[in-house]
Amino acid sequence: MHVIADRPLQPLGLRYLYEMLNPMTEYLQIDNEAAMLALGATLAARFPRGGLITLHGDLGAGKTTLVRGLLRALGHDGIVKSPTYTLVEPYSLADLSVYHFDLYRLTDPEELEYMGIRDYLRPDALCLVEWPEQAGNSLPKADLQVFIHHAGDSRRVEIK
Repeated sequence: MHVIADRPLQPLGLRYLYEMLNPMTEYLQIDNEAAMLALGATLAARFPRGGLITLHGDLGAGKTTLVRGLLRALGHDGIVKSPTYTLVEPYSLADLSVYHFDLYRLTDPEELEYMGIRDYLRPDALCLVEWPEQAGNSLPKADLQVFIHHAGDSRRVEIK
């Protein structure tokens, strides 16, 4: 079990048993913005050449903060904003194209076909998708899924 925090996660009964039996899932406790940015940087190291990462969590959970940490680690030094109204924000980095999607306002998964989603989902591009459940079956299987849950002032992160 990995922890990014000042204190370790406490075993949670059946949840703890599930964690023990499912070693492909990592659980983290994130206590502040700096830790979420650090997690983003850690994920960037796992995807230097592209892939698909889906980001799940309520409004304000920290999905865009995680993306900011990831992009900074890949060399982007500009502003990172949530593409809530534009659906996608492209970032052309030296060695990689990154596309940050926010599908919160998507009303129909077919809209992704109209915007050319398949053109973005290239093997040489990294796609970061917030609110992937809005896409229905329009997205391929993610290389990594990140679930961010509110836990008081902290966040509990599940990575599959």
